Amino acid sequence: MTILVQDLVEAGIYPDAATAIQEALRVLWQERPSVRINVAVHRYSTEDLSLAKAADLAGVSFDRMKEIMAERGIPLRLGPETIAEAHAEVEALRKMRL
Repeated sequence: MTILVQDLVEAGIYPDAATAIQEALRVLWQERPSVRINVAVHRYSTEDLSLAKAADLAGVSFDRMKEIMAERGIPLRLGPETIAEAHAEVEALRKMRL
């Protein structure tokens, strides 16, 4: 049996489809660590995302993120290229320690 987003709206569970979808994505993000890791690896590979920020996004330690990248054959870009990048990495690492 398939549940449609519109079923959730019509049942009064969510006010609109966008809210239902946002809630589904939030739960998926929280309950499926592999989703967070895959998104972090993708963004690290395709964007100018630091390893520390990728680790924060994935919800894993910096060292574990390095292992994940190595397991997937993703070359590491270690070391910030600018002072701003260095500050951003330090901030991401601070957040991970909390």
